[in-house]
Amino acid sequence: MGEVKMEEIPLPALFEQARKIHLTATESGADQGLVRKGCEALEKCEDMISRLGLFSSNETKDDISTANLKYILVPCYLAELNEKRSGEDRMQILKPSQAKLKEFLLFCEAMELVPEEELQGSAQGSSNSFADRRALKVARFQHQRAAEAKLIEIKERKERRGRSSKAAALSTPVEAGEEDVLDDDGEEEREAWLTTISLAICKAFDLLDMLKKEEEMLSAIKEMQLKEGNKEFSQDALDNRTKKAEAWHRDAAARARYTKPAQPITCATFAQDVLEGRAKVSQAHDHKHQPLIFGPQSLVSGSLTSERERMAAQVFQPVHRLPTMSIEEAGLREMQMMNRWQERTAKMMEEANSAWYKDNRNLGPNEDDEDGDAAQDKARAWDDWKDDNPRGAGNKKLTPCG
Repeated sequence: MGEVKMEEIPLPALFEQARKIHLTATESGADQGLVRKGCEALEKCEDMISRLGLFSSNETKDDISTANLKYILVPCYLAELNEKRSGEDRMQILKPSQAKLKEFLLFCEAMELVPEEELQGSAQGSSNSFADRRALKVARFQHQRAAEAKLIEIKERKERRGRSSKAAALSTPVEAGEEDVLDDDGEEEREAWLTTISLAICKAFDLLDMLKKEEEMLSAIKEMQLKEGNKEFSQDALDNRTKKAEAWHRDAAARARYTKPAQPITCATFAQDVLEGRAKVSQAHDHKHQPLIFGPQSLVSGSLTSERERMAAQVFQPVHRLPTMSIEEAGLREMQMMNRWQERTAKMMEEANSAWYKDNRNLGPNEDDEDGDAAQDKARAWDDWKDDNPRGAGNKKLTPCG
């Protein structure tokens, strides 16, 4: 019954349903039932696209209509969803995913959608040096950030135009011939889908490299197992390793709450309350500032649910030095310095007005006069000696005529 219902769904609605499943599985993760349902929907989309003949090898991206551009993403979405499947032989999952990614990239290359740097890197193959691979990674990341920023800009532009259109429709009636002007967003939709395809190309290259490395690791493990005499994998041993790793990560996450240092107080009002005893450091306050995160837009804009995602989002940090304290902290420190200075000044004034200081000051002039007379006699004697012995008088050998 499920297949019959899926066959009755038209292609645009089926693709939209599969795209929502892919978005859910990518952002927050989904159960295996939803992943399988998304794979079945995408496979059905692929079959319908093939039967309808929407794409041709003789076409370019300019020949494809705006309504059909989104169907280019079907193999890429199918590969990403298929890679998230579990409970089966991993090698049987990696190979179809790699095949779909290669199919997607070859079609995009025929449509002239792949960047020139990726084409050069693919042509050179494994002969690339470490510097070339790093430069390719950096260029790919820059393309990905540019595509994400452009999608956000298109979305905001569309929302602003929608609000303006609603306000204009409420204020003035739409005259004949203006409906097409208000609803003409075909160019913007085409730009959005082309940008989405460019972003998917960057992610597809990264996923393909990761799947190749994973396949190499699994092949090496299988060869090692065969050398040791085991003809097939021990699923129980792999499950035990997985459970141990998950338990270790859970314990580490639990320990991190107690091993991490306390967050600094960045609110001057709350800090003053703590200093004066009206609040405690452990109490929560409304002015807690979160640190800025510089990283991939896909991680920063989403919800950071794990420590691993938070660390990944903090990889790309700004090149300039960040401030070590906020304006509130600097003001609080300056206030503390002024308080200490006022305390010292008050203490000095108290000592100056005390009785023993005044008594010593009354007894002091006689001793000061005696010390002053002795110093004056010594200075006069020193002046007399300098008059009798001018500078350089005893160094006759140093003079030219001595």
